[in-house]
Amino acid sequence: MNILLREAKILDPHSPHHNKVVNIHIKDGKIVAIDKKEHRADTVIEAKGMLLTPGWFDMKVNFNDPGNEHKEDLASGAATATQGGFTGVVTIPNTEPVVQTKGHVEYVLSKSKPYLTDIYPTAAVTLDTKGEDLTEMLDLHAAGAIAFTDGERPIWHTDMMLKSLIYLQKIDGLLISQPEDQLLTRFGSMNEGTVSTVLGLKGMPTLAEHLIIKRDLDLLEYAGGKIHFSNISSKESVKLIKKAKKKGYQVTCDVSIHHLIHTDDDLMSYDSNFKINPPLRTENDRKALLKGLQEGVIDVIVTAHTPQDEENKKLEFDLAGFGISGLQTMLPSLLSLGKELEPAVWIEKVTSNPRSILKLDSTSIDEKQVANLTLFDPKAKWVLNDETNQSRSRNTPFYNQELTGKVMAVINENQFQTFE
Repeated sequence: MNILLREAKILDPHSPHHNKVVNIHIKDGKIVAIDKKEHRADTVIEAKGMLLTPGWFDMKVNFNDPGNEHKEDLASGAATATQGGFTGVVTIPNTEPVVQTKGHVEYVLSKSKPYLTDIYPTAAVTLDTKGEDLTEMLDLHAAGAIAFTDGERPIWHTDMMLKSLIYLQKIDGLLISQPEDQLLTRFGSMNEGTVSTVLGLKGMPTLAEHLIIKRDLDLLEYAGGKIHFSNISSKESVKLIKKAKKKGYQVTCDVSIHHLIHTDDDLMSYDSNFKINPPLRTENDRKALLKGLQEGVIDVIVTAHTPQDEENKKLEFDLAGFGISGLQTMLPSLLSLGKELEPAVWIEKVTSNPRSILKLDSTSIDEKQVANLTLFDPKAKWVLNDETNQSRSRNTPFYNQELTGKVMAVINENQFQTFE
């Protein structure tokens, strides 16, 4: 592989070339030169007006493979991730069967080998993600599980959470938890508040999130270990995690891109494409999440990519399935935030921070470094439709809409792909 990226502007706070417009020469999977010179290359990518960052990384996707491949499989999921600019993704274990044995982990790893986007499987904390009995986490770690989580389901059982925190310290393992008291959210379909009252839908209170975060932080103080809260969605959650970090707890967290650009006001039309869990909250919560990102309280932004087929989405709102297919629309969504969240802030949240949390090698744009790169045009316009969509599902509020911001090339060591 011999590639020249001509006149790209580098956006990488960890690079000595940050904010510079340069030529980047890549050979045999490594960056061999960053300068203003011309270099002989088999492939020349004209990158004038485009931005180059380290390869993007998503800490939460569901590829539904095995079991529900009609929604997404590893091949379509990887293609969707690559088109969205991601060189690495973490899959959750909520498949059929649940990823909870060495064979299940090895299945995901073996099927993922050919793809440009690296796929890192997590394994379940409890059997069938029911929260009642622990899996063999040490064996799953040895098989290649990157972290442990019940994914879309909370670890509701207090004793299971406590034992997991203790157990995982043997391998310095990461416990990922989506905080939700399911007894408080049962039968709910959106945020509990003014909008849910107007629409006549049962709400899901932010209290359901706060209670579990408070519980888990108390357990963390008691037992030690480390925890990553997935998909936090409220102002109070940001406050709780901020206090815990100040106390020195080993705690990190992420927020979905959907909670940064949408609120429960978007549900006034009963569009089930906006139905997600945790639900879209209020404008005050949205602003608090943005502030949490700017202050470094929130470490990572995820797509929470959750493909659903039409049978699960084209229903009455309260019966429709939760989830948005979000990988391909990550860039336009981030850019739509404008000055609310500058690229200098969000770049780390989708590149270096998730890799650091997962103890993966960091990527930086510098000479002699492995080429792990995402190139995008912030002004290019395109439409997400049946021709451009790489996913097997179409559950996104952006379908058939013109979007601004397009990924133009993705490079991951000895593999690369360009997009027109």
